[in-house]
Order: sequence, then structure tokens, then C-alpha cells
Amino acid sequence: MTSGPGDDLVVESPDERPGVPDAFQRLWTPHRMVYIGGENKPSDSTEKQCPFCRAPGRSDEEGLVVHRGVVAYVVLNLYPYSPGHLLVCPYRHVSDYTDATPEEVAEIAALTRRAMTVIRAVSGPAGFNLGINQGEVAGAGIAAHLHQHVVPRWAGDANFLPIVAQTKAVPQLLGQTRELLADAWATTAG
Repeated sequence: MTSGPGDDLVVESPDERPGVPDAFQRLWTPHRMVYIGGENKPSDSTEKQCPFCRAPGRSDEEGLVVHRGVVAYVVLNLYPYSPGHLLVCPYRHVSDYTDATPEEVAEIAALTRRAMTVIRAVSGPAGFNLGINQGEVAGAGIAAHLHQHVVPRWAGDANFLPIVAQTKAVPQLLGQTRELLADAWATTAG
């Protein structure tokens, strides 16, 4: 798709670009390049560079914080796999689950359960993926700070876009998602 100031939106024909023409339309997601290029990735593993250490020092809206606990907090993922993708993080800069204190482990578990309840109340997913990626080789984008993923899933959400186009469609702005989840956190029993 191309457009310029004052132009109407134009859908390009697949045969107008290099490569073998095919029947597929193109969905361009240039905003994903900041993640792929590592734009917000810390330059080192120190607390000063860590986004999970900086987020609690910001307002909830600016930091995308959904809930603050005693030793851990819940934050919206800046690059979500699906709408409502949350991360449960200890405040303390610790990278390995085995180094978390018993209090951190207990609160991470409790906040993960609560996050599932809240997400169900807000958007009714059919299931969840929960997980901690330990180390870069295991897929941790920010390996220096422990974080538990709470990823809501719906039937058919892993459609052709991520498989064929390596693209994920997220139909809601992060600020709107954070507000819905934070409001529900305060009013949902669990």
C-alpha cells in the first residue's frame, strides 16, 4: 500500500515489486522493525539500562504498568504476541528464577493467576500461554531481568499472518489495553 499527502490509499499489485508475482496482498507492518532492530533493547545488562527496572519509576500510563504488588508488578508487553499480553516482573533486578526470593516466587505466581482472571474478565480468551524464557538462547528478549509471560490465546489467533507473513495483528492500542486491564484489576474478584 502506498499513499502520500492528499493521495487516496492505493493497493499495489503483487507484480509491481521484485520477486515472483503471486495472489497475495501485502500487509506492511513497519512498526515491527523497531523490535526486530532492537531499538528499545538495553545496551547492557545493568539495572540502569533495564526496561523492567525503569518501568516502575514511571507513571502507570507511561510505564504501561497494570498493577503494582509488594515485590513484583504487572506490565503490558511493549511488543505483544496478542492483545493483553502481560509480563509479571519482580522489582528487583534478578535474571534467574532460581535466584528469586521465596516472596518473589510467591507473588509472581499470585499475580500470574490474578492476571489470567483479569484478562478473562476483559477479553474472554480461550486459553493462555504462560512462561519464563531463561537466557537469550531460550528466547528471552531481556535476559537480565526475570519476567513471566501471560499470553491470552483465542481459537484461530495463530492464523496465516504469523506463519506466512511473520506478522502479528494487534487490534488495540497499548494504552487502551493497559487502561482496560488496570480498571478490571481493581474491580474483578480473584
